[in-house]
Amino acid sequence: MSPDALPLPVALTIAGSDSGGGAGLQADLKTWEAFGVFGASVVTCVTAQNTREVRAIGPISTTLIRDQLEAVFDDLPIVAVKTGLLPSPEIAETVGEVLRARGAPPLVVDPVLVATSGDSMTDRSAAPRLFDSLLGVTTLLTPNLYEAGVLTGREVATLADMRDAARVLIERGPAAVLVKGGHLEGLAVDVLLDDAGFEEFAAERIDAGPTHGTGCTLAAAITAGLARAESLRDAIGSAKRFVHAALRSSRALGSGARVLDHRVRR
Repeated sequence: MSPDALPLPVALTIAGSDSGGGAGLQADLKTWEAFGVFGASVVTCVTAQNTREVRAIGPISTTLIRDQLEAVFDDLPIVAVKTGLLPSPEIAETVGEVLRARGAPPLVVDPVLVATSGDSMTDRSAAPRLFDSLLGVTTLLTPNLYEAGVLTGREVATLADMRDAARVLIERGPAAVLVKGGHLEGLAVDVLLDDAGFEEFAAERIDAGPTHGTGCTLAAAITAGLARAESLRDAIGSAKRFVHAALRSSRALGSGARVLDHRVRR
């Protein structure tokens, strides 16, 4: 069989560019390469950052974001979409409008609010409602503990809190919510709530210290599974194993947070 006859699923990341290469759309594309998925990208903003800090964020105009989206959808057979950093409500609304008009394929929304360095990536006052235009077409929302707290307006610090946050968030429209518990003590437990109920995904905690790009990579790996026609729960399990392996072989390339090794075997 010729290479052109082999199926090659195409996924789209709608995210910010990370000049340090460890997170953002760069992490998404590296992850999809590891999963055998072709990655297209729509840039929402350009960041000046490294493993230590975010120095500046330059949003792309909504006109150019819309043009990027239309160009990709007019030509490529997109079978799954992931959003990352959407730095303003106007940008989020533009993305939502186009995805709804296009009858979006499975959509994973990673609600990026703060970088690993602690630097804010969006206006905190707008954050609680930032993703409203997307949630009605979202297959999976993937907040970490901090993001779940901002989006629900309550503290999320325990496994019970994670379940409560998932219940609140799923009422806002997404088909499923995965609250990531990577900052809890003990096992690294993520809590999924979908139409079948709750399921926990646990992995041994790897004490690698601050690591850049884990959230982006997990959401991208889940998107890759959906692009490959896996069930949501299978995609989450596979993604969790991938991130665990990438964390285990993470490296200190700069003087700040470690970066994941996206070349690991799945």
